[in-house]
Parts: sequence; structure tokens; C-alpha cells
Amino acid sequence: VAWRDRGEIILVDSDEEAQLKFTALADGGQLRMPLGKTFFASSFGMVSDRFGVLWMVLAQPRPTTG
Repeated sequence: VAWRDRGEIILVDSDEEAQLKFTALADGGQLRMPLGKTFFASSFGMVSDRFGVLWMVLAQPRPTTG
């Protein structure tokens, strides 16, 4: 399977969880876009893992009710 033309998305609830997952996937892989704040997410980044699979990690914290 050629993964160059597609990617997988990991959606998490916190920036901390996004950082953990992003760091784990980047180990032995290649950074495509550093994890950081964007207009659509509190954290977003792209990385190809050691097998060449493209991952997009996206944090969208849930609003607190109060």
C-alpha cells in the first residue's frame, strides 16, 4: 500500500495528548509540519512515521460547561 497520497488523522481532546502522540509518531520518522496552534485547532501537526505513513495530529479541546 502506498501511503504517499493519503494520511491518517488522530483527533484528541488536549494539547498535551497531541504532543505525546506527535512525539511518539515522529520517533524515527520525518517531520512534515511542526505541531502548533492554527486557526482551526489549538494544536495541529503532520509527521510521517518510520514506515512512511502520514499522520495528522489535531487537538480540539472540548468546551467546559459551567
